[in-house]
Amino acid sequence: MAYLNILEYPDKRLSMVAKPVEDLDGRIQKLIVDMAETMYRAPGIGLAATQVGEDCRVLIYDVGPRERRGIYHVLINPLIVQQEGEQVTEEACLSVVDYRANVRRAARICVKALDRHGRPVEREYEDLLAVVIQHEMDHLDGILFIDRISKLKKSLYTKRLMRQLKKDANE
Repeated sequence: MAYLNILEYPDKRLSMVAKPVEDLDGRIQKLIVDMAETMYRAPGIGLAATQVGEDCRVLIYDVGPRERRGIYHVLINPLIVQQEGEQVTEEACLSVVDYRANVRRAARICVKALDRHGRPVEREYEDLLAVVIQHEMDHLDGILFIDRISKLKKSLYTKRLMRQLKKDANE
């Protein structure tokens, strides 16, 4: 197992659209295990392959209580086939440092994907799980949650971040 580097905004690789996984080989299996270690260490409740610089449609998540964490779920080549309702929740992201914002998403979704063994799965998610899955799937499409907030709020965050990065570079 290895701890992977989580890309942070404004890294351009976060805007890449991931390619479908064609072969669930040992490389993908190792990536899944490494992503899990990285997610738990961060700590986070979800992680997409694009966040660690991998160009493949793989995501993992675990929203269980901290004391029972360790049983994570994997979705490969996920696709939302049905959605309904609407919810607004405050989101944060391992790739968007020190920022939270309210984001509007579907309240319930149905997703088709492959599990880590290549078996087709169809799952329904609602509430927090629906948010996590949509958030991670956005990563696979090169979308960050700050792309779903107002241009003004994103601009203010970006300016603050750029000032901080410049300050850090000068120290």
